[in-house]
Amino acid sequence: MNKILPLIAALALCGCATTEQTYLDNGEQGLTIDCSGEANSWATCYEKAEASCAGTGYRIVGTDGTPSLKESDKTLGADVGNYKNRSVVVVCK
Repeated sequence: MNKILPLIAALALCGCATTEQTYLDNGEQGLTIDCSGEANSWATCYEKAEASCAGTGYRIVGTDGTPSLKESDKTLGADVGNYKNRSVVVVCK
């Protein structure tokens, strides 16, 4: 049990980008990509979008997420302890 708890904690912190199909108001099919978590970044969202669209490219329809902290608000130069919410909606070309 002592070996499982650190593994669960590590998985919860790192997370993975997840993709879910969605339909826009105009009827277009799109993808909602969630790349929340401390270990992910906006780049993770865009990499997942590129992979999900199989190299055909994509158009960003919307983004939503926790804004980045200013340098003066960081602790020792790092954004510590703030869970990041990030999601992007894209349409493949």
